[in-house]
Amino acid sequence: MTDAELTELALAAEPDGRIDPDAVPLVLGDEGGGLLASWYMPPATVARVSGWKAPVVVTLVVTLVVLEALGLCSVFGQVVVG
Repeated sequence: MTDAELTELALAAEPDGRIDPDAVPLVLGDEGGGLLASWYMPPATVARVSGWKAPVVVTLVVTLVVLEALGLCSVFGQVVVG
């Protein structure tokens, strides 16, 4: 459908119309099972981090939080008094 056809259908629709109780969500491709399409909101996943990565990430986050708490701006690479 073209944009003009979709616009014509939208303008011709009843703005306060009732939704059919048997209506189903629009599914694009080979998806299904949820109310939202997977391209719009993919399912949540949990990633396990092990080895050296977890302590490095925690140290980096804690360092940035402490710098911000002390009033030092570290966003652009150099630590300056803000």
